[in-house]
Amino acid sequence: MPDAFPAQPAAGAGHALPPIPGTTLFDGDAAARGFALNAMCYSFNEAANRAAFLADEDAYCARFGLTAPQRKAIADRDVLGMIAAGGNIYYLAKLAGIFHLNVQDVGAMQTGQSVEAFKAMLQAQASGQTYEQAVEGSFAHG
Repeated sequence: MPDAFPAQPAAGAGHALPPIPGTTLFDGDAAARGFALNAMCYSFNEAANRAAFLADEDAYCARFGLTAPQRKAIADRDVLGMIAAGGNIYYLAKLAGIFHLNVQDVGAMQTGQSVEAFKAMLQAQASGQTYEQAVEGSFAHG
């Protein structure tokens, strides 16, 4: 009996999986590129570090040795730019919270939708629509 879900070749087995449109792959290269940014975001687990960042963003970023593109993305509050600069979304969530952004705000950014359209897409999926149906409907809302 054939498997319902055929196995995908492992990315390291000489067969790279196709990228998902609109996403930035977080792989070993991205992890290395974003190490300082992710370390800084991890530091935000402590309230004193969040306060120090808010008091002087430039000095706090310099303390971790962030690159110019990482510092620009932070200054611009550009979460997608932070991801492109090697940021891992799980670490960036702490930084997004400092910027008063929630998961739905970031999801809307990642999908190129307004927050309202992103919420409508999530609600459509919760009511049984496929992802494709929900996305099509959500773009009608913004």
